[in-house]
Amino acid sequence: MLAYLSASVAAFTLAPAVRAQTPQANIATMMGDGQRFDPAGVTDIARQLSKKPFVPPQNDLPDVFSNLNYEQYVAIKSLQQPIWSSEGRGIALEPLHRGFVFNNAVDLYIVEDGNIRRLSYDPAQFNFNGINVPNDLKDIGFSGFRLIAQPAEGKPFDFAIVQGATFFRALGRGQNYGVIARALTLKPAEAKGEEFPIFRSFWIERPSVGSNSITIHGVLDSDSTTGAVRMTFRPGDMTIVDVETTLFPRVNLEHVGLGGMASTYFYGPNDRRNADDIRPSVYESSGLQMLNGQGEWLWRPLHNPETLQISAFVDSSPRGFGLLQRERNYDSFQDDDQRFERRPSLWVEPLSDWGQGSVQLLEIPTDAEINDNILAYWRPRAPMAANTEVPFAYRQYWGWNSPERPPLATVIATRSGRGSSGRRRRFTVDFSGEMLGDNWPKDIRSVLTVGPGSFQNLKLLPYPERKTIRVAFELDPGNENACEMRLILEAGGKPISETWLYRWTP
Repeated sequence: MLAYLSASVAAFTLAPAVRAQTPQANIATMMGDGQRFDPAGVTDIARQLSKKPFVPPQNDLPDVFSNLNYEQYVAIKSLQQPIWSSEGRGIALEPLHRGFVFNNAVDLYIVEDGNIRRLSYDPAQFNFNGINVPNDLKDIGFSGFRLIAQPAEGKPFDFAIVQGATFFRALGRGQNYGVIARALTLKPAEAKGEEFPIFRSFWIERPSVGSNSITIHGVLDSDSTTGAVRMTFRPGDMTIVDVETTLFPRVNLEHVGLGGMASTYFYGPNDRRNADDIRPSVYESSGLQMLNGQGEWLWRPLHNPETLQISAFVDSSPRGFGLLQRERNYDSFQDDDQRFERRPSLWVEPLSDWGQGSVQLLEIPTDAEINDNILAYWRPRAPMAANTEVPFAYRQYWGWNSPERPPLATVIATRSGRGSSGRRRRFTVDFSGEMLGDNWPKDIRSVLTVGPGSFQNLKLLPYPERKTIRVAFELDPGNENACEMRLILEAGGKPISETWLYRWTP
């Protein structure tokens, strides 16, 4: 073993063991164990891989691991210290075992001083806590990795997990994992089924001392496209991730999602379907916020519908969007295990002009809180042509709030319940902001539009002691099965609140 390798890296065997005749084997030939690392080489690998047909990952995981339930899987613990944990670099790395729903193997390469070394799996590195592991178990690889912040002051904390398909999660200090990001989203909610790209290989650069950042390079692959991804993580109270991607479509990509994210909304004050539960609310994200290309702030509360709902918010040159958790009060959830009030908000800002397209929101019916039934992403209007190279980049902010908040009153609560008769529904929407305190504008008015359907009994109820104004009204959908609503507060003929958007369905 070469002298420059750290002791913590050496604890995970470094060897060139790669399965033959696989895309991973071809990748290893181009930029694998013992070679010099070149960031441009990752892009070249994706480019060359796109010229060959997609090869599905091998189904080579022993049944003892593929048949694990969740509790058995999370009981598998590493016996090794995280890589770089003893070097004072501020960030450490822990490879993650395969099993449960994480069946696919991904090759992990460490880059130190420009040199590449592959992390090789050894069952002796893990405590299986009663799982009967075969004695002849060979190198089965890893499913992904975890990143751990080791600040000079304060306790270490996990801040990111990259595992499964092209999924990854991050959080800010003191939070619990929640919303999941996707490096690429393809054909969601289409009749032929969604296409899930996978990561083939990662090259993980050793962090520089004092940099508080780590850079990850990856190659993704699917039936329709390949891609080279570079992700730079900077952990903290708000964890920031820069994502730079170049796609190489094998075919014309008609339905592509950029900056995708998934979350859970089971029930809450505006939607109490499936609410026979001791907890008042169960959700990871309150709603979808958007700052469109015209500078308008939009807020769309989430719900768990009876049927699949797809919403498209058409825009040009979007400035940002994200799934936010606005409820930070324990009393709103009363869940001592999940602690939904600690789940991160995720905000995405394009780092280039994304042109014309739409923010798409998918709300999928679910009768279980374990399902990620909410999906949001940017869908470009123009297809991506086969045999082209398509670059895009964006910045993610994971934390308690979005980095840039509206200089307006924001929606802090949406409630819905049975109306006065028939199919009518009562709604209250609470706006809060400094301008709604003791000196709130006396000419303030609410502007509500509904289509189709109509509304009655529109009321404006100020509570200056709470810096809040409540808008109450009753929706009459008539015989319609979907009504779009738009609400904003105005004073002096100008907006003083973000725009509340909502789709009612039975």
